[in-house]
Amino acid sequence: MHRPSLDAAMSTARTEGRAGVAGRAMAYTKAGAGDLLLLVHGLGGDRRTWDHVIDTLAATHTVIAPDLPGHGESDAPAGDYSLGAHASALRDLLVALGYQSATVIGHSLGGGIAMQFAYQFPDRVDRLVLISSGGLGPQLTPMLRAATLPGAETVVAGLARLPEALTLGLLSAASRLPGLVARPDAGPLATGLRQLQDPRSRRGFIRTARTVIDWRGQTVSAVQHLRQLTDLPVLLAWGSDDRTIPRPITAPLPSLSPTRSSSRSPVSGTTRTRPRQASCCRP
Repeated sequence: MHRPSLDAAMSTARTEGRAGVAGRAMAYTKAGAGDLLLLVHGLGGDRRTWDHVIDTLAATHTVIAPDLPGHGESDAPAGDYSLGAHASALRDLLVALGYQSATVIGHSLGGGIAMQFAYQFPDRVDRLVLISSGGLGPQLTPMLRAATLPGAETVVAGLARLPEALTLGLLSAASRLPGLVARPDAGPLATGLRQLQDPRSRRGFIRTARTVIDWRGQTVSAVQHLRQLTDLPVLLAWGSDDRTIPRPITAPLPSLSPTRSSSRSPVSGTTRTRPRQASCCRP
């Protein structure tokens, strides 16, 4: 039976750290060695979003997966939860850890932050990978639109305190309605809601949501940013059954620039669940 070498095991061993960023602590997971991959999670998530892929990626790369400000174990910002503020925090994290640039991989809201990062700090981005990304169209599940309505924080607090089995049952029932939630996503969403029992995490979720969403859908588009980044290689991946941020009706990347190195990768039969495969990020 093949056993991994001690050197290989050590190279992919994870370390957990906290770095000072603008006077506040930012938590992160780091693993591997090689060119840097910066993994950016989505709204209401944390760095554990990437648990299923970190070890695979770390076999050939250095991987850093942070908690965004106000999410997970990172301190809350002074008050700015905008895409630009999150992008600046990621830049400051790279500086604090001694890295010049990275391939930036963003999931959901993290995709919007990744595009903002590339726009603000183009010299710090080697490649861009967008997984079921926000910021490419207004489409959005009504469940997230509701998070921006008055009183949403109180409602989310109540839902977060429900037993996880009950929440799972409610979400499974909601999956029968068109456009709300895909059934395979009910479990991860129920777990995510439980994480919002913490008032600080809940506040970060609501305030971040309101910077990019209203009752009609997504309010921020990053397509114009991408049009200006003509030399940046981009990979766009999407779950074919994603109901949280459905794939845009008109895919924007191929028409952005005739010189752009870009590709799209629909992942058939997949939904919104946490990234579980790492093949898109291989050299």
